[in-house]
Amino acid sequence: MTKVLNIKDYKSDIKLFEEYVPEKVVETNKEQLVDAMLFELFKENVQMETYEEKRELLYGNINTLSPNYVSRDFVDHLDQLLQIELKEKELTDTLMLSKLTAQTIGKTKITLWQGDITTLKIDAIVNAANNQMQGCFRPLHKCIDNIIHSAAGVQLRDDCNLIMQKQGFEEPTGIAKITRAYNLPSKFILHTVGPFIQSDVTGQNRVDLANSYISCLELCKEAGSIKSVAFCCISTGVFGYPADEAAEIAYKTVTKWLGSNPGNIDLVVFNVFTDKDKEIYDSLAGSL
Repeated sequence: MTKVLNIKDYKSDIKLFEEYVPEKVVETNKEQLVDAMLFELFKENVQMETYEEKRELLYGNINTLSPNYVSRDFVDHLDQLLQIELKEKELTDTLMLSKLTAQTIGKTKITLWQGDITTLKIDAIVNAANNQMQGCFRPLHKCIDNIIHSAAGVQLRDDCNLIMQKQGFEEPTGIAKITRAYNLPSKFILHTVGPFIQSDVTGQNRVDLANSYISCLELCKEAGSIKSVAFCCISTGVFGYPADEAAEIAYKTVTKWLGSNPGNIDLVVFNVFTDKDKEIYDSLAGSL
């Protein structure tokens, strides 16, 4: 395989359009689940003072696992833990987001929302990935790539690995892939590699960033069932793209695409996490 894979090239391999239903959560408390997974990783009982310390140790080690490393029992235990934690979170659904809408392009509503993208009940969320497309391998790193993989479960890395092994080379900048979202409240994850800024922003960087947004929107269109999507601030974290310029490109690119592709998407969310990013988007779209 010498070409960038399209959705049709891998959708059946990762069962993209099959609903993922975790094993039913049994009456097991979180600490028992964590203990069982730590025992598999370390081959002995791990003694620590608090559950929170065990939980952090587990997640730090999961972040570094190679694809397909753990047993089916481990996956089931992790699914149960993530499903319990999901029920403990305050989730935000598309109905509430639609009510926040301050702008419409054709029939598509556009809104700005500040918060944790892994708590959105929406058709698809966008992940700012690296060119290996398998998540961040730095333990407990606070990048969005790591946060999404940690909340979704190890199956996400397995799927990404399968796609990249089939493609045979690293993901080019500005392209996107799609997977199921597993233990997230969303249905799908769109993974895109934005430009990495080493000094000044170049014209090619601007084209690549715009292409990341377009590639995600085109995947939504091709998938057919994705009617709502939340974009993170692609490339503005550890990839170093200036937040104000990145936001302007994001906003102009998305609104232009929506104008040329009416009726494909019902809701677009620009998701921000920091107050600074919220201020930038507010200034771009007035009352957005």
